[in-house]
Amino acid sequence: MKRHLAWRASLVGVAALLSFLYILPSIPGFSPLPAWWRYVRPLIFAPPPEPISLGLDLQGGMHLVLEVDVEKAVEIAVERRVAEIQGAVEEEGISVARLERRGTRQIFLEITEEKARGAVERILGNYPEMARSEEGRTQFLLTLSGREVAVIQEQAVEQNVEKIRNRVDEFGVREPLIQRQGDRRIVVQLPGIKDPERAIKLIGKTALLEFKLVDERSRDRNIVEEALKGKVPEGAEILYEKVLDPQGRVVDRIPYLLEKKTVLTGDVLTSARVQFDPDTNEPVVAFALDRAGARIFGDVTGKNVGRRLAIVLDGNVYSAPVIQNRISGGRGQITGRFTPDGARDLAIVLRAGALPAPVDVIANLTVGPSLGQDSIRAGVQASIVAGILVVSVMTFYYRLAGVVANLALLLNLVMMLGILAGIQATLTLPGIAGIALTIGLAVDSNVLIFERIREELRLGKTVRSAIDTGYSKAWVTIIDSHITALITAMALFLFGSGPIRGFAVTLGIGILINLFTATVGTRVVFDWMTLRGMKRLSI
Repeated sequence: MKRHLAWRASLVGVAALLSFLYILPSIPGFSPLPAWWRYVRPLIFAPPPEPISLGLDLQGGMHLVLEVDVEKAVEIAVERRVAEIQGAVEEEGISVARLERRGTRQIFLEITEEKARGAVERILGNYPEMARSEEGRTQFLLTLSGREVAVIQEQAVEQNVEKIRNRVDEFGVREPLIQRQGDRRIVVQLPGIKDPERAIKLIGKTALLEFKLVDERSRDRNIVEEALKGKVPEGAEILYEKVLDPQGRVVDRIPYLLEKKTVLTGDVLTSARVQFDPDTNEPVVAFALDRAGARIFGDVTGKNVGRRLAIVLDGNVYSAPVIQNRISGGRGQITGRFTPDGARDLAIVLRAGALPAPVDVIANLTVGPSLGQDSIRAGVQASIVAGILVVSVMTFYYRLAGVVANLALLLNLVMMLGILAGIQATLTLPGIAGIALTIGLAVDSNVLIFERIREELRLGKTVRSAIDTGYSKAWVTIIDSHITALITAMALFLFGSGPIRGFAVTLGIGILINLFTATVGTRVVFDWMTLRGMKRLSI
């Protein structure tokens, strides 16, 4: 028996010590861990301890519901096909009278010579997902199929979830929740966010980067003025550069007459990072292009030396520097009177990539840190009051055995928090409710065991025999109740979401720990007492 007691006591001691070590960073004054931790670290085959993550309801933050503009995603996909067809007919030398998108799902193509019809049909044959109809010998109308529309919309939502997750990860938010909701909505929860407006801008920015040449006709001031009045020359468009004051407010807008054709997009970016201009000491975003992008960029800049190349992000001109010479190597920089945070956010969205479809914020709930602190304070107060009551009742009713049960409850709580820190789970208010329910189950288990022991003692059995029989008789009932609760927790985890899952996680972990502390932890103490020669049990 001594040998069994030794390994069970060792098991309880190691579990308690490990749990305590993992709780340490969450205790004020112990983060980062003390210097002696480096001697313990090699003994632990698990991730180093981190402070317990608090959920949105405990530390404050943002809850956003975004809606993806899936129709815009379809429109962008059709526009991309228009550009592809444009490139293909130019490559074939086919003269085109008109090539344009109609609505969000159709493309209209009109060629000038009927003899090119065969070549056009070959090109359009590369788009089987678009139903073709003819409006004449030289006119073609392509319509995107319903199945392809559904695929594009589905992919747009999934890709938006992934892009937003990448941006949030790079932003440095810990334990964010980003998940799809329904056909076109995305739920984003960002615990601990201190600047909600900045976060919304970072997440909601489409980040479509384009390089466009400034139209040569803009040298004529009259043409620009006419364009500003609505008479934009064919093949051109008016976009603006925002002029910001030191506080980041828009104080002016500079119009640019740009060629409508995009010479390069941000798809070819391989990196983007913040640098400081050595001349102005202002932050700029330096970027690098992949091999194909670098080749196109070199060709464009080489053919247009002396012209201005506008860098456009989401329809806004950031800068339009004059091309001094051919830029080879695929490297450049974006200037735009950035603040350091603005430059960093732009670099993040460029690295994460453009959203395939814009998103609208349809719900924005900001939970202040004071509300989270109030929740924590109320939870701690309730736990202390409940703990004092439970400890008092158990000690008063079961005396020494009650003290043992209280130690088991403390061990239960320490192991629970240690495991939550170890698996880096997020603690939320529903999670605290799960812990409270677990403590109730732990008390109930000890009561079951102690009442069986009492019955055996009344029958005149020895302490050793009463303890053995009491644990044996209570075992079946404890297992039955815990398995039932565990199945409930598993069902909540599988079919629930968000806070319900948090509740299920703490409840499930707590049930397993309770089984250990109630049947092993307290038993170790009682066995040790009987081995020390205890003849009468205070229970």
